Amino acid sequence: ILNFCLSKCSELFADLLTSVTCLSVLQLPFLTSPGILCFAGDARVRGQTGVLAERRGSYPFIDFRLLNNTTLSGEIGTKKKVKRLLSFQRYFHASRLLRGVVPQASLYLLDEDYLGQARHMLSKVGMWDFDIFLFDRLTNGNSLVTLLCHLFNVHGLIHHFQLDMVTLHRFLVMVQEDYHSQNPYHNAVHAADVTQAMHCYLREPKLANFLTPSDIMLGLLAAAAHDVDHPGVNQPFLIKTKHHLASLYQNVSVLENHHWRSTIGMLRESRLLAHLPKEVTQDIEQQLGSLILATDINRQNEFLIRLKSHLDNQDLRLEDAQDRHFMLQIALKCADICNPCRLWDLSKQWSERVCEEFYRQGDLEQKFELEISPLCNQQKDTIPSIQIGFMTYIVEPLFERWAQFTGDTPLSENMLNHLRRNKAKWRSLLHKQHSSTRSSDHSGQVTGNQEQTLNEEETP
Repeated sequence: ILNFCLSKCSELFADLLTSVTCLSVLQLPFLTSPGILCFAGDARVRGQTGVLAERRGSYPFIDFRLLNNTTLSGEIGTKKKVKRLLSFQRYFHASRLLRGVVPQASLYLLDEDYLGQARHMLSKVGMWDFDIFLFDRLTNGNSLVTLLCHLFNVHGLIHHFQLDMVTLHRFLVMVQEDYHSQNPYHNAVHAADVTQAMHCYLREPKLANFLTPSDIMLGLLAAAAHDVDHPGVNQPFLIKTKHHLASLYQNVSVLENHHWRSTIGMLRESRLLAHLPKEVTQDIEQQLGSLILATDINRQNEFLIRLKSHLDNQDLRLEDAQDRHFMLQIALKCADICNPCRLWDLSKQWSERVCEEFYRQGDLEQKFELEISPLCNQQKDTIPSIQIGFMTYIVEPLFERWAQFTGDTPLSENMLNHLRRNKAKWRSLLHKQHSSTRSSDHSGQVTGNQEQTLNEEETP
């Protein structure tokens, strides 16, 4: 009991120092005032509301027993189980606590050099060459929280909505920790990258001139939480393994619905918007859902056709809230798949990460004798071929229309140039792979012919 109490005290102290370290990067006024004492309360509250500090280190809860035992499929749909399993992360932590596993909190503090570099990067957060991987290292894995606190301050959202900074920080920590750090791609760094891209798009003159503070807050929140609690597998995997989320959302936008509902749960739990009128918070929740659901890749053609129609007819009226919301959906879709439009070094890292996540799913499917999903077979689906197809059929059509909307701004031209160059590099790598395969096949054929000749000569 004594060891457990000491461990919990250490964990809370680590939470407090992490909060102070993360927010000191921002140099907000309240950090130099007595208000800093509030963060001790923040750490204690987060410790009481759940096992948030442990949540980041867990694996997604996919009940693989269901793959080999269909008798559980009826039982999994009960309200009690759906409530208990609503979050992959929370279920795993609860089960660990029940087994008596004590969270081990490591204590890492950033020195002044790192904080200074992080502040310098934040001063250039609107630049397209922003390196989110470097920023995540400089903030000790707190890129999403640090970035969002900064952007909320820069856009004046804290003042406009009278947000409590401690409550905002608590909410953002909940969002960041509900991402799975074990996922190579769908993790908090991806969320931070999408949020930084969204910030860039919100500054495009064609859009920025019409945006309200509510639009900006919705865009940033949706970008930050659009993949929260992602299990590292796709919707078809959840459907064919009869996962409870597939049943809950009737096989339609399963993951996106889960991301949205999880975000609403954290908003309510943190009480970030509790001081606003009920009708305002309900509207925010609904619009967040509309934005996050738009990231479903299965709805790509639906949005592309609608955008093309608006642009061809020149009937977009951004003074109208409905048209602004539609363009926020398009901006979020662009931000979500903008990796091929980044600098090659950054784009290549993201490409390797997403393919690694695909391959992990393929290995799971093979292990449980399921049909391997498209793009998930490491033996057949190479990274260059996956990326070239993705760029050609998904990314290029969307970003060409986005450039048409923005009016060929420097950012849009920069993104399209990166996209073309990156595609050419992947084509070159694919050509080298094919050349290497042909040469190895040829050498094998020559060796086989030589062996056959020798055998024929030895035959009397």
